[in-house]
Amino acid sequence: MNWSLLFFANSILLGVGLAMDAFSVSIVNAIAEPGMRRRRQCAIAGVYAFFQFAMPMAGWLCVHTIARIFSAFQKFIPWIALALLVYIGTKMIVESIHSQSQECKDCQARDCAACPSNKRKPLSFGTLLLQGLATSIDALSVGFTIAEYGAIMAAVASLTIALVTFAICMTGLLIGRAAAKNLSARAQIVGGCILIFIGLEIFVRGILS
Repeated sequence: MNWSLLFFANSILLGVGLAMDAFSVSIVNAIAEPGMRRRRQCAIAGVYAFFQFAMPMAGWLCVHTIARIFSAFQKFIPWIALALLVYIGTKMIVESIHSQSQECKDCQARDCAACPSNKRKPLSFGTLLLQGLATSIDALSVGFTIAEYGAIMAAVASLTIALVTFAICMTGLLIGRAAAKNLSARAQIVGGCILIFIGLEIFVRGILS
């Protein structure tokens, strides 16, 4: 593959395809945290973009160094993604149900939206890293797709994928923020269910392929 419009078009299309899971998770995060500021949105999208850059490059390195071990590891990718997203989704659901069941100390009402004790917890950095890993681990397989590239071309392709991912995830965060207004207290439960569904979708897609 030479430097050409086709090279960049392929990289952009790869980015769009790989970013779909991160896009869905971005919507979930914004639903669960509707008051998210722009700086935080950029940070979240940036983490996903970083993983989408790192995974294809890691795959490229594996193809050029330990291809046999990497090929054996590929079959575990759907299982890892499923386990991570089911864990995160279940955790969100349990925390939401627990918070809704607590009585407000001030007004003695349940699930009082105005009560400070029922404010949704922001997404932790550890959870964000798990999400980034779960939604990008299948991008390791892109290492085979770009195996014929030189190191610089592989890095440029991965960077293009990362930029596309960043833009798509920012869009997802904006969509999720708008949707959160209609979901109110059920936002985290809905978000957790969506994460579990995404994990199942990645698992089925990985097994079938």
